[in-house]
Amino acid sequence: MTEAPRTDTARLMELLSVSLGVYYGDFTIAAASENLTASQGKALTVLRRGPAAMRALAETMTCDASNMTGIIDRLEKRGLVRREASPSDRRVKNVILTAEGERVTDAIRAKMHTTRDGLDRLSDEERDRLYVLLERAFVTRPACS
Repeated sequence: MTEAPRTDTARLMELLSVSLGVYYGDFTIAAASENLTASQGKALTVLRRGPAAMRALAETMTCDASNMTGIIDRLEKRGLVRREASPSDRRVKNVILTAEGERVTDAIRAKMHTTRDGLDRLSDEERDRLYVLLERAFVTRPACS
């Protein structure tokens, strides 16, 4: 039995690019259905993980802090997020998802039919493997030396 040829990094990057393009398009349409820009939807998704300081949120979203302020201002006006002073440093503002923000985030995810259909084609075992691989490749980062 011969071993399958290894996939090189360039081919993986291309497939990842296609996958992310499908995901981003699906996400953008779902966010728009909730009258949100993709950036506003992304901010809600990031905040779904937990409260974040404005600066950390801007870094996570790779966006300028002044742009982040505008995004959060618009989300706050709609009652999707609120700002609170950090308990450890009153100068730092944490952004917190409201119950309505959680509802909208869930609605966006529920409307991402193309992405859901693709993931639903995988078995439970394949999804578990994909989760572990994506987490290892992109979430778990080595400590700074």
